[in-house]
Amino acid sequence: MYKIGVDLGGTNIAVGVIDEKFNIIGRGTVKTNAPRPAEEIFDDIKKAVDLALDDAKLSINDIESIGVGIPGSINKTTGKIEFSNNLDFHMVPARDMLSERLSGKPVHIDNDANCAALGEAYAGAGNGCKNLVAVTLGTGVGSGIIIDGKLVSGIGDAAGECGHTVIFADGIQCNCGRKGCWEAYASATALIRQTKEKMQENKDSIMWELTGGDINKASGRTAWDAMRKGDKAGAEVVDKYIWYVAIGVANIINALQPDVLCVGGGISNEKDNLIVPLTEKVHKEVYNKQFERGTKICVAELKNDAGIIGAALLER
Repeated sequence: MYKIGVDLGGTNIAVGVIDEKFNIIGRGTVKTNAPRPAEEIFDDIKKAVDLALDDAKLSINDIESIGVGIPGSINKTTGKIEFSNNLDFHMVPARDMLSERLSGKPVHIDNDANCAALGEAYAGAGNGCKNLVAVTLGTGVGSGIIIDGKLVSGIGDAAGECGHTVIFADGIQCNCGRKGCWEAYASATALIRQTKEKMQENKDSIMWELTGGDINKASGRTAWDAMRKGDKAGAEVVDKYIWYVAIGVANIINALQPDVLCVGGGISNEKDNLIVPLTEKVHKEVYNKQFERGTKICVAELKNDAGIIGAALLER
């Protein structure tokens, strides 16, 4: 029997059919188009599942269980999404609604970053270690924590929301309701905002050329591409952004000292351009600077598949 993993993101719904060796043998993707009613998004999850099954040349009868990673606070007992700021969900009975749409198959839900951590722990960057934190730099900043081989969920199944720890008191407004959250500075969304602000300050920046003169076309890649072309303004955006990321990473390491901290999400595609300066900045920020067996900071190996594979493993 096979399992299905669903990664419900702020931008895309990505689905994979998983075999016993953690290989994705069929895929389906549709746009999330959030915010909109949960019923509509769940209908599109069903569409993406059907696409993945067709790609794998399987039917729903071949599936043992379905796991769904969702950005937000999850109650695993009731199967409800209690709060998701990026999707604008409040007390949504996701497990029952999804099982209804998916032929009554068992559905397991958890935070999307927790799913990514499970995927990396079992089949990716953390394979073989007991303590791992996976950080995802995407629409928001997600994080999942594995300690002694177990997922840390906390009393309300909402542990691991490192993206909503404050790094600047009374700082930028976060859409969770707090001000100064790490997510408000280190997400890809924040990077785009920082890029636009720098473009407005530097009318001669190459970033204007890269966006065709339209600031609204700035993306999470714009500043990196400009930096590679020798643009000072782009380089400044990247350097400051990495510093913001480093503050949160150092906080996690100071608190938990995991064996591995892996970074995923679209920004992680920069690989050494991100990890090398990030590691240097983190080493300046962490408390225990003399500790030889320090946390390994690396790119998540499974990329965007971590959440899919980890979601499929929720049944365990």
